[in-house]
Amino acid sequence: MFEPRLALASLSGESDAAWARNVESHAGAAFLGGIAIDESSRRAARRMTERDRDEFLPDDPLAFIERELDALDDAPLRAGVNVRSGSRAPIREAAELCREHDAMLELNAHCRQDELCAVGCGETLLRDAHRLCEQVETAADTGATVSVKVRAEVPGVSLADTARWIDGAGADVIHVDAMDSESVVQDVTDATELFVIANNGVRDGETARKYLEYGADAVSIGRPSDRPAILQRVREAVDDWFETETEPAAGAGR
Repeated sequence: MFEPRLALASLSGESDAAWARNVESHAGAAFLGGIAIDESSRRAARRMTERDRDEFLPDDPLAFIERELDALDDAPLRAGVNVRSGSRAPIREAAELCREHDAMLELNAHCRQDELCAVGCGETLLRDAHRLCEQVETAADTGATVSVKVRAEVPGVSLADTARWIDGAGADVIHVDAMDSESVVQDVTDATELFVIANNGVRDGETARKYLEYGADAVSIGRPSDRPAILQRVREAVDDWFETETEPAAGAGR
């Protein structure tokens, strides 16, 4: 999927090509975004900026995605684009752009802001597996590599079940924000053959190794993704894990 097994996780309004290129030597992948790509999600993002949240709100979100991917075509990491949408047509178009650039299209079933949830985006998709799987199928039908960003601790939602459903719908990757439930990563790796990226609280070798012991195939870093010292510590731990483990963790090598 990508090497080294360290990804940069998307940060709303901050994660663009320049952000990725600034630390490109440390990571194997970088998820740009999140980018609102249909009118309902864009309305929600505009409301979020009114309370001082940073958001990507270009006039043409698909042209923005293409421009940012163009800027990463010669980068030594694999790009991904995290998108929010309540409708399927823009997902198809975004996925086609990602396929053309060998980038990953990441569906956002993660954001919990009220404005996004009110229009059917973000974590509301975790409670509506049918709609989430429709989005996965739409993206996968283009031939793009499809990731789904999810979060733990959503009442009534089993991430193990979600992983099985999106796997069947054609996803390749599940990007798990473990919140305060790190062991949920093992539930997911035991349930599916998806490539599993573990996220939340990764700051050093110890936190990275914990997720790898639970079977994650890679880890990702969010807020400290612009801090080379932290990236270097995690990169060294991840490299060491995959170089020295004699018995691969559950799910490794998918």
